[in-house]
Amino acid sequence: MDPIRNIKLRWLHGALHDLTSELSRLQFSRFAPRAWEPAINAYRCEKCIRICVDLAGVDRALIDLSVEPRRVIIRGTRELPEPTGDEGCPLQLLAMEIDYGPFIREVSLPADVEIEQAHAEQRNGLLWISLPLKES
Repeated sequence: MDPIRNIKLRWLHGALHDLTSELSRLQFSRFAPRAWEPAINAYRCEKCIRICVDLAGVDRALIDLSVEPRRVIIRGTRELPEPTGDEGCPLQLLAMEIDYGPFIREVSLPADVEIEQAHAEQRNGLLWISLPLKES
């Protein structure tokens, strides 16, 4: 085989791979630009309201939590989970179901809470928010 032709074919193969990767990203990227809502479980307990937010893969530093007397707002960003350099360059996108990019979730509360006593902790990809109820 002609070496020049072989070089051209390798270049073409690389260029087409880059193009198909970008087209795949564009096909799935329609989900990323707008904010997504993480799933929650919310519980009214005897003395507090507990909210569990599914934020797997989100660094705590990228979460903003606002507590008001009758609502909680959780904002942040999840980076696109992709293979690292050690795993090699992805050759083909097979599925993209994990939401990424900016997120926001507002939770209305059924009772007033003590804003100053609210606290949150992150365990195993879940953000647990504890909101003590205001005493009547």
